[in-house]
Amino acid sequence: MPKLCVIPGDGIGREVIPPAVEVLKAVFPDLETIQVPAGWDCFLERGISVPEETLAAVRACGAALFGAVSSPSRKVEGYRSAILVLRQSLDLYASIRPVRSLPCVSPKPGVNLVIVRENTEGLYAGRERREGDTAIAERVITRRASQRIALRALVLLRSEGRRRLTIVHKANILPVTDGLFRDTVRETLEGQRQAGEEWTVDELLVDTAAMKIVSEPERLDALVTTNLFGDILSDAAAPWGGGMGLAPSLNWGDELALAEPVHGSAPDIAGQGIANPIGAVLSAAMLARLSWSLPEAADRIEAAVSAVLETGLVLPGGRLADGVTTEALTKAVLERL
Repeated sequence: MPKLCVIPGDGIGREVIPPAVEVLKAVFPDLETIQVPAGWDCFLERGISVPEETLAAVRACGAALFGAVSSPSRKVEGYRSAILVLRQSLDLYASIRPVRSLPCVSPKPGVNLVIVRENTEGLYAGRERREGDTAIAERVITRRASQRIALRALVLLRSEGRRRLTIVHKANILPVTDGLFRDTVRETLEGQRQAGEEWTVDELLVDTAAMKIVSEPERLDALVTTNLFGDILSDAAAPWGGGMGLAPSLNWGDELALAEPVHGSAPDIAGQGIANPIGAVLSAAMLARLSWSLPEAADRIEAAVSAVLETGLVLPGGRLADGVTTEALTKAVLERL
C-alpha cells in the first residue's frame, strides 16, 4: 500500500490538501499518511522553510502532496522558497504539467498537451550576485540534467501514446546553454528509439511556442524545455484546462515524487472556505498514475472530477460558483467515486 507525506504549506494549501487526501483515502482506504510542515509560515516559526524532518519524511514515504507556498517578493535573509528546496534537495528533476480540455470550464475542446520541464537548474539554480549596481544571475544547463529530462519525457511519450515531442529552446540567442540542452535532448531521444516506434521529434523557439500555446494549443502534443521556459509556458497554457485553480502537476524524480496544484497560496480567499480543491485532487491522481503506477485509480479520480465539472459547480477560470464551498465540492467528488 502506498504511503503519502502530506505538506499543506501556506494559505489555501491547508484548505485544498485535506480534500485531496480524502479522495485518495476513498480510493485507497488503507493509505498511510504523515503530515509535516514547510513554507513561509514554517520559516517564520522555525527559521527554515523546509525542516530536515520534512525532507526525511518525503524520502521515507516516497511520495508527497504539497499545497501552496507564500514567498515574499523581496529578499529575506535565510529564506528559500519551500518548493524550490523540495525540488532540489529531493532531486525532483522533472515537472510534469498536463493541460487537457475539461467539461464546462475549458474554452476550447480538443486540447491535450503536456509540458515536461527540467526542474533543478537553469535560472532557478540560485546563482545570483550583486556587483555594485549590477545584479547577475547565472543560467546553469548541464548535459546530465538534459539527458534525464529527455528520458523522462520519453517515458510519457510511450506510456500516453503520444506521437510528437517538441524541444522548446532559444538556441538562436543562447547557443551555448540552450544549444547544449537542445542537442543533448535530441541525441538522447534518438539514441533510445526502438524499432517500429513512430514518434517524431521537432523543435520550436520559445517565443513561437508561446504563440502556439495561446493560439492553437490543440496542435501541440508533448513539449520538453528548460526550467524558466517551462514555468512560464505551463502557466500560459493553464487557461485551456480551465484555469490555474484546476491545474495539476507532478514533481517527479527517480525514486520520489511530489504532487502539487500549481495555484498559489491565494491569501485573498484563504480561510473563507471557497478554495477550489480540484487542482490538488487532479495532482493526487497524477501521483497515483505516474508514481504509484496505478492508472485505474487515477482514471476513477479524473472521471469523478469530470462528472462534477459537468454540474456547473466550478466556473471557467477555476472559481467556485456562487454559494459553493470547498466542502461541498469535495463531497460532490467523493459521491461520484
